[in-house]
Amino acid sequence: MKHSTGYALPKDAVLEMPRHGVNEQRKNSKKQQQRFFITTVLSRLFVLLSTVGLSAYGAKEMYEVLSTNHITWLQWLFLGLFCINFTWISFAFSQATLGLLFKLSPFRKKRLEAEPDGVTAILLPVYNEDPMRIRASIEAMQEDLLENAPGKFAFFILSDTNRAENSIREKQAFHPILNNDQTGCPIYYRRRFNNAERKAGNVSDWVTRFGAKYECMIVLDADSLMSAECLMSMARRMAAEPTLGLIQTLPTIIRADTLYSRIQQFANQCFGPIYAAGLTTWHGNASNFWGHNAIIRTRAFAEACGLPILPGKAPFGGHVMSHDFIEAALLRRAGWGVRFDTDLQASYEEAPPSLIDVMVRDRRWCQGNLQHKAFVPAKGLHFVSRMHLMTGIFSYFSAVFWFALIAVGFALAVQAHFVRPEYFNNLSLFPTWPVFDFEKARSLFVVSMALVLAPKFYGWVNAMLHWRVCRQFGGPIMLTIDTLLEVLISALYAPILMFSQFLVVVDVLKGRDSGWKPQSRDDGANRWPEAARAHIYHTLFGMLLAASAYFLSPQLFYWSLPISFGLIFSIPLSWLSGGSKRGNLLARLGLLKGPEERRPSKIVSLLEQHISKLEHHASSSNTLKDYVDNREFYYWHLAQLPELENKQFDRHKVCAAWQIEHSESIDALYEHLNEQELLSILKHRSLFLRLQKFLPEASDHTHRCSALV
Repeated sequence: MKHSTGYALPKDAVLEMPRHGVNEQRKNSKKQQQRFFITTVLSRLFVLLSTVGLSAYGAKEMYEVLSTNHITWLQWLFLGLFCINFTWISFAFSQATLGLLFKLSPFRKKRLEAEPDGVTAILLPVYNEDPMRIRASIEAMQEDLLENAPGKFAFFILSDTNRAENSIREKQAFHPILNNDQTGCPIYYRRRFNNAERKAGNVSDWVTRFGAKYECMIVLDADSLMSAECLMSMARRMAAEPTLGLIQTLPTIIRADTLYSRIQQFANQCFGPIYAAGLTTWHGNASNFWGHNAIIRTRAFAEACGLPILPGKAPFGGHVMSHDFIEAALLRRAGWGVRFDTDLQASYEEAPPSLIDVMVRDRRWCQGNLQHKAFVPAKGLHFVSRMHLMTGIFSYFSAVFWFALIAVGFALAVQAHFVRPEYFNNLSLFPTWPVFDFEKARSLFVVSMALVLAPKFYGWVNAMLHWRVCRQFGGPIMLTIDTLLEVLISALYAPILMFSQFLVVVDVLKGRDSGWKPQSRDDGANRWPEAARAHIYHTLFGMLLAASAYFLSPQLFYWSLPISFGLIFSIPLSWLSGGSKRGNLLARLGLLKGPEERRPSKIVSLLEQHISKLEHHASSSNTLKDYVDNREFYYWHLAQLPELENKQFDRHKVCAAWQIEHSESIDALYEHLNEQELLSILKHRSLFLRLQKFLPEASDHTHRCSALV
């Protein structure tokens, strides 16, 4: 492939994208050619009636558990918290049950498809990521597209990288693959110098600059991968439904090589399709957007998704962090259809490698989801969009309610202990407080656990009933072993995540901003001190919980072990969660191996080939010297810099100019530059031109610069 030596972007195709308010009038829904109105209505009734019915049953049973005597205010509080939590698990159970019915149903309509006109853009927003891993994905997808759909797609690498050395590394990685081959599959590159509004701003910047030329855009993450067939099917479905604004696919987790990522991968591939089938059935044309592995109609996005700026300061004010949910809601408010097509295959992503990485991601996601409280009562939103926002908020607040339920339960145990020291009448794992009906409490506990575990059981049943799927998991024996192993390991990590999310919600409510940190893409191997710092409060709380339970009664101690055990051993469990050596030991034993690991698809195999090919291509320096050593790379970077510069005084720019003027070599210059000065050189044309003094044969460079730029 010929290297790019000129400007790395096509001509601008400006598209207006007005900013909207939180409250606006809802537009009439645009009629679609293929509708599933009856199925959607029946599905929503099923979820509603199942959730309400189960919640009423749970409330009634718990009331009877508590009402053997006079109900105290503490018991009323316990009942209220129980009802909230039981409704949450009933809602999840109802959706999973609907998904199983849908998966087992022989009556399914295939989505309409039509050949699209023009080129579809594939956007890859990048933020301080490993560029070689992204390059491998692009090359794998481009190879597949050149074979199956030449001239139909164009890649745009949209960089928001704001660290100097990462920026140099990024340009070194992408420069060799950039091209403007309109008959094949061009690859373009753009780096923003102003990271306003984060990923949402990154995408909207592309829309306003180039969006008018492209009917649709496919948004990927740095770890996303999609086959040519999947990409083409998405474009065809959008062409067949001109009033459809967005199609979200169900990404399959691949390339898991740690303990924690492997259980996520197995759950995603075995249990995920059941839950997703339930979601897509009751969502109808008002589904959600997960921010990646989705296709969006560009003009619809520009018309509807100019995000409002919320009043106040972070974490609740300012720019919208979790923009994807809001963008889906705004598209629906503007009348566009939003669909979740779970039948599209070969849409992939990767999972966070360790428990600590999940906690870091949860911190950012929690702040973004809690910020959505401003949109829940917003004027004009579809009721299903409001449900998406509320479930996103409650996905984190549920940890608070579970924690509160445990705390109130222990308060009741303490009260019973000091009022009636003999509150345990017989040997049992379940406490029989003086005002509790023990038999009903046990039955309700069994029902609660059944609702929690049902989606996993459904996934196992679905795989067992479809022999091809079962064989992909290694057969019925391995499928059963892996399911039980996933349930066991997830049960150990569940209380750690619950307490972590509780602390995260408290942190956000205190008004602390999470900032913008890149997601970890390595193997997540953490040292013991790191695990100890991250989980010291989990361990102390677990010990306190266990000690309190044992003081009250040995039976209560055993009953609380499923919670306290995971918390007490959170440090070693967290250490075990990351690290490819530990994770791949399971694979060598044949455990928790997903279908794509046992028999990878063509696009996954292509990715592995390109990753192997690029392993030894990474630069070891990533400094300004890389530009001096490679004249072609120097002039290519110069071609990307704008000719017009901001005339305002910039201290870092002035200092960088002085350093260049008084440095005898590029190494001496680099040694004395700080981060901000280095960034100034990389983004200001006037400063970068001054580096010509360090180029070999500098006498002929001025002529070449004027010829190429």
